[in-house]
Amino acid sequence: MTTPQWLSVGVLTGMMALFIWGRFRYDVTAILALLAALAVGIVKPEDAFSGFSDDIVIIVGSALVMSAAMQRSGLIERALAFVSRRIKRVRSQLLLLTASVGVASALVKNVGALAMLMPAAFQMAKKNETSPSVFLMPMAFASLLGGLMTLVGTSPNIIVSRVRQDMTGQPFGMFDYLPTGLGLLVVGLIFLRFGYRLLPRDRRATATMGDALDISGYVTEASIPSGSPAVGETVGEFLQRHDRDVNVANLLRAGMRTVPARHVELREGDILILAGEPDALERAIAADSLLLEGEHRELTGDEEGDEIGVIEGVIGANSVLVGQTAGRLRLQTRYGVNLIALSRSGERLSRRLGLTKLAAGDVVVLQGALGRLPDRLHDLGVLPLAERTLRLGSNGRSWLPLIVLAVAMTATALELVPVAVAFFAAAGIVIATGALPTREAYQAVEWPILIMLGALIPVSDTLRTTGASDLIATGLASVATSLPPYGAVALIMVVAMAVTPFLNNAATVLVMAPIAAVFAHDLGYRPEAFLIATAIGAGSDFLTPIGHQCNTLVLGPGGYRFGDYARLGAPLSLLIVLVGTPLVMWTWPLH
Repeated sequence: MTTPQWLSVGVLTGMMALFIWGRFRYDVTAILALLAALAVGIVKPEDAFSGFSDDIVIIVGSALVMSAAMQRSGLIERALAFVSRRIKRVRSQLLLLTASVGVASALVKNVGALAMLMPAAFQMAKKNETSPSVFLMPMAFASLLGGLMTLVGTSPNIIVSRVRQDMTGQPFGMFDYLPTGLGLLVVGLIFLRFGYRLLPRDRRATATMGDALDISGYVTEASIPSGSPAVGETVGEFLQRHDRDVNVANLLRAGMRTVPARHVELREGDILILAGEPDALERAIAADSLLLEGEHRELTGDEEGDEIGVIEGVIGANSVLVGQTAGRLRLQTRYGVNLIALSRSGERLSRRLGLTKLAAGDVVVLQGALGRLPDRLHDLGVLPLAERTLRLGSNGRSWLPLIVLAVAMTATALELVPVAVAFFAAAGIVIATGALPTREAYQAVEWPILIMLGALIPVSDTLRTTGASDLIATGLASVATSLPPYGAVALIMVVAMAVTPFLNNAATVLVMAPIAAVFAHDLGYRPEAFLIATAIGAGSDFLTPIGHQCNTLVLGPGGYRFGDYARLGAPLSLLIVLVGTPLVMWTWPLH
């Protein structure tokens, strides 16, 4: 090997050691690798930042924005809630949850799809009086498999598409991954349907802030507008349609209190005092287009024009709210906030929010200008609850993100516009139309991922420019010469799968994809099967809780231990190799 080749391998080996050590975050490690490559001269100064202008960075960033817009719309959650009412058995619910998160992961980033559907898993587990651990790890694994189905489902697919374009001039299309990805998802769902029994049954999540406060449900106040599905229904029909997850604690009509008996017919303009869990209230309000009390009020003064949002907090013992009502304090006029919902441990509330006397320990949801809400909470003596989120209210543009995403995917599938342009335009549209506020769009972008990609692209390219990838691939090819064709494909998949737990999956593909392409060339095969195998291996990280964000996300809520992942993940990994290898070769012939 030449000196530049040794230096390239040395820099990447040092980078892998830092990833495994975990002392620095992965984006910092990538920056250090880029600086080292510049220092030893294998990356030229004029090429140092070429990675940040790469289409990969634009596609990943835009896909994250679209994922956030889809998540905010609540469409997937509402569809799942509608179906889940008719499914009662744990195994059937597990199949529903894993299939839903798998399909959703093909449209949005897999960790976003998982985060969207985790509340449904908690709700089902509570109704069944079982542990959420039954659902959460299988859902995390299904989200990884679902991301393999489309170009934007996961970062490895985007990267191998660019490698193929560099080699053949033709990138992978939006749905070129679908035959292999869908096949692996179906096989994985069948395995998880029965394999979840491999998980220990005694796993329980650690207590959260919400558990400590014993938050059993909220009370909120909403009016019925014209055109709402609730108009003309009886109270009993309303409760039945919402699966009795919410309760009508009180009903006010024309300023007068009406007993909310089951036979009472609901009318336009009625004010409902609704009680229930936060997720159930949110679904009911969104499904019936109900208008929350205070939501229509406009903020005045220096808060006008700021983005409006909600925050959840606990009323402290010395709060100015203690012993007062929201109406008496004139919260909106004096503090610029509206009281949206209220929860009190051990007590059922039924009065209008503005007339309810507040007490220390009450959990409130306040609406106001996001930039000012932290200061307002401090002034009011309210402690914010960072661990819990609540999105009460309806989104009039809930269908727009889905329509924009469908148009973008269709345009790329028909090769009308490049992927980067289509998804960048889609992200711009959902922001410009207000379907996703600008603040949330910037929060949705995982900047460490983009920094890592931008820094690692020129570093990983040194394997090609120095010729080191040719030597490594030739070494692997010499091992594979004694293997049948399916053995060569399986070898690449297994190597990528083995490296991924120690690296970010995108970093794995940046290093492995060029090697896999040269490996295929040395064996006299077309590169597509080996690139797809690399993406599948890098996207199938089922062995540890630290290799992928989805696995990490369910670690605490599921109460899992480190070794639990291998108990379910090792047989699934073996199944993916055994099924994925012939599936890849059937879809992408080697000659």
